Amino acid sequence: MIKVLIVDDIRGWIDFHSAVIKELFGENAEIYKAESAAEANNKLIENTNSPYDIILTDLQMEDDYAPKLAGEWLVEQIKTFSQYYRTKIVIISASYNARMIADNLGVFCIPKTTARTCISAYKEILLN
Repeated sequence: MIKVLIVDDIRGWIDFHSAVIKELFGENAEIYKAESAAEANNKLIENTNSPYDIILTDLQMEDDYAPKLAGEWLVEQIKTFSQYYRTKIVIISASYNARMIADNLGVFCIPKTTARTCISAYKEILLN
């Protein structure tokens, strides 16, 4: 079973990512959802004994972590847990600097404009 955490403040994007994960992994995917970086961080803490295999996160959510974006802060938190060392982390964002932030954090990035139209972007990252 593959555990996936999807983090986005827009419910439509959570549903979209969930559908993509179901298409890629079928019944082998166990999907968890969070609508903020804070909620996702709590889920990380609660699941240290059974970590997520994949985390998809938006960047622009709540403003609590300025000057950083919420998703940027979240990825930094994920990286403090040794249990998440092998977790695939993917930033999926419309932010103009999403790729630069992802590169600086050492994680994957899919622009939302690409995510909407190209499931192969998910396949390239998640199935390799």
